Amino acid sequence: MRLIGVLSRYLIRQNLYLMAICLAVGTCIYLLSDIFDRLDDFIRAGLGAETILFYFIVKIPLIVSQLMPAVFLLAMVIQLGVLSRSREMLALRAGGVSFAWFIRFFVIYALVWSGGQLVFSQFLGVFGEYEANRIWKEDVRKKQLDELTIKDLWFRDGPFIVMAKEAHPGKSRASDITVYEFTTDNQELIRILTAKKALIDDHGWGLLDVHELDTRTFIAVDRLSQFLSVRQNLKAYAAVELKGDTAQLPLFELSKAIKRLEESGSNVEILRTVWHGKFSYACSMVVMALLALALVTWSENVYANIGLSLILIFVQYGVHVVGATAGEKGVLPPIIAAWLGNAIMGGAASLRLAWVSLPGFQATVLGWVEGLIPRRA
Repeated sequence: MRLIGVLSRYLIRQNLYLMAICLAVGTCIYLLSDIFDRLDDFIRAGLGAETILFYFIVKIPLIVSQLMPAVFLLAMVIQLGVLSRSREMLALRAGGVSFAWFIRFFVIYALVWSGGQLVFSQFLGVFGEYEANRIWKEDVRKKQLDELTIKDLWFRDGPFIVMAKEAHPGKSRASDITVYEFTTDNQELIRILTAKKALIDDHGWGLLDVHELDTRTFIAVDRLSQFLSVRQNLKAYAAVELKGDTAQLPLFELSKAIKRLEESGSNVEILRTVWHGKFSYACSMVVMALLALALVTWSENVYANIGLSLILIFVQYGVHVVGATAGEKGVLPPIIAAWLGNAIMGGAASLRLAWVSLPGFQATVLGWVEGLIPRRA
């Protein structure tokens, strides 16, 4: 047990050292590319050095949270490659430390990192992304709340289905509105109202230049104004729109936004996919640990494994994007779409590890394959 404790501390120290180096290099490369990409925009906007510096400083937590899975994979590939190349892995296995122990150790270690990555990304990462986007939109792009426009908005509130060609949350206004009012049991359409404009507050919507059609009597009436007890004040929509991508919302705020929008009858498939995606991205640290362990069973050449790990990072990201897109389009359920990349890459790595570390698994697979091959008479 003492040997295992010493070995665990040694592996953790070595991994933290390699992660620190990889993270520092990755963060510097990311920042430099971002500086070259956006510096001209900051200069044209006439911003001072303090604002520019603050923008890139607050963006560092976001960069760190995004790079952590890739950094973890590279650090583990280098670490395991060094252990194999220096024959330390061989000596440990000869001393009774099985490869299965390394799998258990690094999976548990990766689970701890997954929890840390999730907490870090939802606090410092979200804060940094919010502040960076605020500076970019308000100071550089001049996209303030008063200028925010939502196109083709629709939602359900009680007996009303409300549609608006344009909505301005900052000005509490909407234009080209159509309202469908149903009975309380939602079985019958009572009337259809159209209005050129609407003034919105916490008490309801005030419609201007209203045309009302009673669907039961087919009597049409024109009014200068009419009040509707629609309690949707667009704050949920503004919260999502102002922060740009829905992925920027922290988990608790995102959960509340999903609930509010779902109650209003809006489609929340995109938000649900993003919500599950936050957990799956954090758990991708475990997948990266499995991939690193699988690579070292395939080759002990650390340089080749680094190249393969970079390819696997792009493959993992590509599958994740495909799954997220499928979830947003409604092709796959959000939870399946968000975890698709982890399931495929983690499953492939787990099969490889089971093949090399579980002799019974090899016998079972070989027996199954032999059973599929027809025997000659």
